[in-house]
Amino acid sequence: MRKSKARKRVVLPDPKFNDILVATFINNLMWDGKKQTAQRIFYDAIDIIEKKHDGEGSGLDIFKSALDNIMPSVMVKSRRVGGATFQIPMEVKSNQKIAFGMKWLIKFSRNRNDKSMAEKLSSEILAASKGEGAAVKKKEDTHKMAEANKAFSHFRV
Repeated sequence: MRKSKARKRVVLPDPKFNDILVATFINNLMWDGKKQTAQRIFYDAIDIIEKKHDGEGSGLDIFKSALDNIMPSVMVKSRRVGGATFQIPMEVKSNQKIAFGMKWLIKFSRNRNDKSMAEKLSSEILAASKGEGAAVKKKEDTHKMAEANKAFSHFRV
């Protein structure tokens, strides 16, 4: 490589929970640089979760358990070998696990049928913390795909 490797940007923790994971999630949730709107959506979703879940941990704990249920451990990557393309199962790095989990949680909460984005997000987080919902199904489908293509794992680089 001619250029030096790009440095990772430092993400500052969010103002309410003082947590870097929450700040990263808010940055992924943000559209058109509207960070205040994204923060309001996330914090409202956490408040809705705390109202629905009386006494069973804080909303932040439920959010983190939901994220743990969504994060994939293996994925398939396409690789060309001798003119044929194979789906090769690969382990996912820890920072990529978090990124995929957040992106799936946001994507499938946006596709839900609720009134506001905060309600959509809170219902998807609650479903994911119970091991249900579209984001958890996406993770399970990804794992099934990797399991089905385990025979091609010897093509790994």
